Amino acid sequence: MKYEILHRTRYAYDTPMRDSFNDVRLEPLSTIEQTVESFSLRVLPGVPVNRYTDFYGNWIHHFEIPDDHTYLLIESRARVKTHPIVPPAAEARPCPLREISRQPEMKPYREFLQGSRYVEIEVEPWHLALDATAGQTDTWQAALAIMDFVHDFLKYEPGTTRVQNHVCDVMKERRGVRQDYAHLMICLCRSLKIPARFVSGYLATETADATHAWVEVFIPRYGWQALDPVYNCQPEGTYVKIGHGRDYADVPPVTAGYHGGIRRTMEEEITIRPVE
Repeated sequence: MKYEILHRTRYAYDTPMRDSFNDVRLEPLSTIEQTVESFSLRVLPGVPVNRYTDFYGNWIHHFEIPDDHTYLLIESRARVKTHPIVPPAAEARPCPLREISRQPEMKPYREFLQGSRYVEIEVEPWHLALDATAGQTDTWQAALAIMDFVHDFLKYEPGTTRVQNHVCDVMKERRGVRQDYAHLMICLCRSLKIPARFVSGYLATETADATHAWVEVFIPRYGWQALDPVYNCQPEGTYVKIGHGRDYADVPPVTAGYHGGIRRTMEEEITIRPVE
């Protein structure tokens, strides 16, 4: 499949801002699952934009606005072609769960076993992970069981939480949005020594009022595999990946700092159109 994606974000400030500096993470990655054919970023007020990659290989566009301004428009356009993939079969058993921490392939991904800003490895999630994987002895089967458990454990309620919600709060409230599902699944996987990372992107079949979020788990012999606990499925050609990190804090669409008033409003518009 091929998609054209328009992502427009507009901020309006109650008083003029100045010395604004911004990092934008909206350019999708080219991977074996997708090819980015084109990408453009427009910023108003118009200023120079620098492009670089972060520690995880995600694209970041940085710009600064030194002069007073009462609004900020960030508009990205991307054309992305997704490719068919062959994920591990649902019944595959590539690595015993009790042996995963001893696999030599694991060494580069130790940081995806640690706690992070919104994900903390504690006793309670470890117990949940054991419950979720009762009877499972294989790493891939355990990951699938955790995805299924998180899908049923949480109730999807748009607007009920903020993207800054810590996974401990999510476990208590048992409800949330896309990021909450991803954070809880990451937490349970890491509790069992399965490397897991947060993925930000788009889902073409969804009403595109915001970016989507899912999880990638590292499975020996197969590498990183995508799983979506919101829909309890293995992502395929309708998913477009922007980037990945330890949790949401590593891949927010926009981060900003500025001097001036503290009140602002934000309007966001995302349009995803399939093309021939």
